[in-house]
Amino acid sequence: MIKSTRLLCILIVFGLLNSKINAQVNLKKTDSTWNLMVDGKPFDVKGATFGHDNDIENFDSYFKDLQFLGVNTIRIWGTNDNTIKLLDAAHKYNIKVLMGIWMRHGKPGMEGDDNFNYLEDTKGMEAMYKGAIEVVEKYKNYPAVLSWGVGNEVYLNIATDPEKEAYSNLLERICSKIKTLDPNHPITSVEAWTFGMDWWHKLVPSIDIYGLNSYGAGASLLAEELEKRGIDKPYIITEFGVTGEWDIDYKKNGIKVEPNDQQKYDAIAKGYHDWIKNKSSCLGVYVFHYGSGNNFGSPWLLTHHNGMYRPQYWAIRKAYTGEKPINNVPVIETFELPVSSYKSGSWVPVTLKVSDIENEKTEVNFYYNQRIGSRKLKDQLTPLNFRTNSSGSYLIQLPDVDSAIKVYVNVKDTYNNVGIASTSIAIDNGSEKKQKYLVPKATLPFYVYKDGEDMPYFPSAYMGNYKALEVDTKSKTDIHSGSASLKISYNQVYDWYGIGLVDPADDWGDILGGYDISGAETFSFWAKASDKNITATIGFGLIGKGKPYPDTAKKSIEVKLSTKWKRYTIKLKKLDMSCIRSGFVIFSSGSGANHDIYFDNVVFE
Repeated sequence: MIKSTRLLCILIVFGLLNSKINAQVNLKKTDSTWNLMVDGKPFDVKGATFGHDNDIENFDSYFKDLQFLGVNTIRIWGTNDNTIKLLDAAHKYNIKVLMGIWMRHGKPGMEGDDNFNYLEDTKGMEAMYKGAIEVVEKYKNYPAVLSWGVGNEVYLNIATDPEKEAYSNLLERICSKIKTLDPNHPITSVEAWTFGMDWWHKLVPSIDIYGLNSYGAGASLLAEELEKRGIDKPYIITEFGVTGEWDIDYKKNGIKVEPNDQQKYDAIAKGYHDWIKNKSSCLGVYVFHYGSGNNFGSPWLLTHHNGMYRPQYWAIRKAYTGEKPINNVPVIETFELPVSSYKSGSWVPVTLKVSDIENEKTEVNFYYNQRIGSRKLKDQLTPLNFRTNSSGSYLIQLPDVDSAIKVYVNVKDTYNNVGIASTSIAIDNGSEKKQKYLVPKATLPFYVYKDGEDMPYFPSAYMGNYKALEVDTKSKTDIHSGSASLKISYNQVYDWYGIGLVDPADDWGDILGGYDISGAETFSFWAKASDKNITATIGFGLIGKGKPYPDTAKKSIEVKLSTKWKRYTIKLKKLDMSCIRSGFVIFSSGSGANHDIYFDNVVFE
């Protein structure tokens, strides 16, 4: 009896340990059909890209919700400090993870402003190689891991063939090494449409699965593209949804016309079966994007907008489970604005017709977006003033801008669904120009730094003896208020250094960026130093007029910093604050010992 009990305990312990053993994932081809096998069983990829990797507290609710939608795997683009907890939460709900390993882009593109040189930056390439291997070694034994996804749309964002060849050689070096480190998980690399196929086929044989980002009906053509090239490998559609702005030609008032909510629903709910599931070399799909936003791309492609359910959310459930929405999104049957052009400030009538299957009470709001200017301006959705007339019809007030705008109506029901429709209208102010640099208008008070969250500027402008410089945007060492401070560490006893918080990151005035902070009267910050002998020049504005996109104002003060927190203020009277692209700039020098400077609550107001 004792022996039996002991044996039972051993079996239970072994079972618990075995439940955390990494999954055995491999590929199997039967006749002309490819299958992804997980622990010996076919795994049909019913995925979604995941946008909540930093919200640790709500991992359980997200993965439970993904189960409700029928999702069995998520895709992430890279790893961070939260990845272990994400993998554990995914495993708890039997959801697998396509593990992204980020590779730098060779030129500024749609998604970012990185500019990496694959022909000359050998140090940077070694860093990417080392980083990729560290990711695999760290996470390869986690049971939620499905595959390694090395790079995302890098070929699309490289300018020349020699650079693409150099990137391909690095990619093969990484992928071949991963094979020796981890035979239990296949290797995927991800590219937009077919931009990587020829390079992969010729120079990167270690890729097991082609990851292809494709939207709309074009997804149905991918198998044919592989066949034309004689490529006998399976593929996964690693991003999918309704046709994106980049593939749309039809314009109104110079602005591309966005698909309506029904088209967004159908692209996923019907497109999954018509364009994806019936392809013998396709292992499945990751719908883009399980996340919530409040910018230009959110109504178009996300499952949630400002936390509210979009048709895309319910479409994923319909595609993967066959189940209809529990509660339907309000339908915007008509949303029209006059075809004439108007001046800024005009009140314009709206033609709006809305229906809701459940006959719930609805709430209406209006927003606008400009499709010109800096990246952040193009992304920004700004509320519009609106009112109703005596007949109950809506009127909107046109904003103080110089271009045609895209106008949105949001109709929310009591279930927290939101229907969204868009149109456009021309604004013509004649010869009067409202804004020289087309950048977002900041809302005051405008925090350059507060707890290291949602920082509008990035600490990338390193100057002087920058190799001795370290920046911690979420330091817990010494805080004036809130949860973190900005810590600048100088690990040298002599020479000078500088750091600028800029937008866009890594740019010195060649790309449009920054913010319109007009109306601000003061710029203030709290600061202290680790040593009483530290003097620094602190302010804003760095880019001079010799560049295409300079700071429209610069101002700084020289201060001898105290070892105790002190507030410093700069007055902004008569300064042109219409484009501040360097929101915080610090210059200092060695004082005979290593030192730290702390900043908190850096704000224009």
